[in-house]
Amino acid sequence: EIRVSTINGLPAHVLLVHFIVVLAPLTALLAIVSSIWAPVRRRLVWLIVVLAVLTLALTPLTTDAGEWLEKRVPEGASVQTHAELGDSMLYFALGLALVAALLVAQHIRDRRGTRPVRWQSIAVAVLAVVVGVATMVQVYRIGESGARAAWEDAVSSAPAPVDPVK
Repeated sequence: EIRVSTINGLPAHVLLVHFIVVLAPLTALLAIVSSIWAPVRRRLVWLIVVLAVLTLALTPLTTDAGEWLEKRVPEGASVQTHAELGDSMLYFALGLALVAALLVAQHIRDRRGTRPVRWQSIAVAVLAVVVGVATMVQVYRIGESGARAAWEDAVSSAPAPVDPVK
């Protein structure tokens, strides 16, 4: 088992989460476009697979690092909400990996000249859209709850007083 708690003295979760925030929506968007538009699928299917696998691999590392961090911050409802939402991300990463696998199957059929039955292409496109949009929404929800957990009591609406010495 790989456990990552800190990187250069900073909580690993704070750094790893940036990969998920970029990779998951990017993978989702590319999967949606390639499920609908065959020329994009021909060019990007293997990139989508790599991004989906990377997202799937980094998600448990990120949530594990988040659990480590959760034990080191004050308890609160916003931290609990973020942790619960974060735990769900693995299911979305698995969904992206499934969509990527279906896109590869479509790509292989296309390359062999075997046209899939129309309902199969439609099913892959619908699944890509549903999983992709759900993933993007969930990444937003997780990120917003994390920002709230980190910053809700740390920022004032009024500017900080200016230090005359500086």
